[in-house]
Amino acid sequence: MSDPNPLPSWVDGPNKSAILDFVARVTNEDGPDFRPAAERIATFDNDGTLWCEFPLLVQLLFTLAEVKRLPLSQRPELLDNPAYKAFLAGDSRTVASLPKQEVVEAAFAVHAGMTVDDFASIVGKWFSTARHPTLGRLVLDNTYQPQQELLAFLRANDFKTFIVTGGGIEFVRVVSQRLYGIPAEQVIGSSTRCSLETIEGNLALRKLPGMGSFDDRDEKVVNISLHLGRRPIFAFGNSDGDLSMLRYTLQGDGARLGLLLHHDDAAREFAYDRDFKTSPLNDGLEQADAYGIHLVSMKNEWRNVFSSASL
Repeated sequence: MSDPNPLPSWVDGPNKSAILDFVARVTNEDGPDFRPAAERIATFDNDGTLWCEFPLLVQLLFTLAEVKRLPLSQRPELLDNPAYKAFLAGDSRTVASLPKQEVVEAAFAVHAGMTVDDFASIVGKWFSTARHPTLGRLVLDNTYQPQQELLAFLRANDFKTFIVTGGGIEFVRVVSQRLYGIPAEQVIGSSTRCSLETIEGNLALRKLPGMGSFDDRDEKVVNISLHLGRRPIFAFGNSDGDLSMLRYTLQGDGARLGLLLHHDDAAREFAYDRDFKTSPLNDGLEQADAYGIHLVSMKNEWRNVFSSASL
């Protein structure tokens, strides 16, 4: 028997109705919009869509902690990099003021030379105690309850859910299953170049200095095609960096749905959009209607914000 209220943290209204109606139509075998399970692909951005990204992306909080731990001699050439210098100084305000790709590249460079397995171990240990700088909550407790419900609802209707993030693919994979029920192989993200080496007779992947792919804006669509081989029929983001993914999703044939989360809730989370340089929502606010994207108000459409599922 189906759940009569599968999205209890969503306020009844046009956007909740649009989600429920869309899922009903694509799963109705007798209806004109039916899509077989293999085609029910849903993609979600992560930072600001599934968990809190303000005032600094979670991976950048991690990097701020890491530069204090790692020896300067490891990468002396980074000392001339403005983003790295800001990380080293613990200057989160400057980090937040720099272009997203610039700070992500610097964050990735910090761990160049480390094996992928060692990196995953360090990330896991950091997550066990890391707290948000102003909310006072563990970072792992800052996922959004309405999105947890939406992910579960989609999967209950035979959707396959993917994360498509500008954050590091190796970083997010450490916690994607635990936090969202999304296995590591269903995470697409920014990546470093790697080399395969033999260490004491065992093969290991080592992270190299250069970035392989910065998974933001148009590159999200490129990587969706590369990794999935299918166009999603459902997509959810929160910034201009997600617009290409949303437009690509909506421009396919048949029933489709795209949504943008607007952070307009200063009381329960944060209120920001156009002026958040790391992840701005400007074009999305202006063009959502023209593109057929549903704009979701955190303040007005979510009964609850943060999830307790990760406690």
